[in-house]
Amino acid sequence: MGFGNIGWFQILVVLLIVLLIFGTKRIRGLGSDLGGAIREFRKGVSEDDSAENGDETPDSSAESTADQSRKPEASDKTGS
Repeated sequence: MGFGNIGWFQILVVLLIVLLIFGTKRIRGLGSDLGGAIREFRKGVSEDDSAENGDETPDSSAESTADQSRKPEASDKTGS
């Protein structure tokens, strides 16, 4: 049984079934997670290339992005 006879209509039906099962919110989240993983992989590869070339410098941007991703805590409580 070969897979050579799969056409656009069959692929469209499979994608529609996946959309119905998982929903748009979960698929959107999966896409953003995959995009973030690819972005981090590319960043790691470029850092390795720069380290091999002797261009290694301390990266302070990682600290600033970590600070931005933190949510502010609700320390302003009113009441007794």
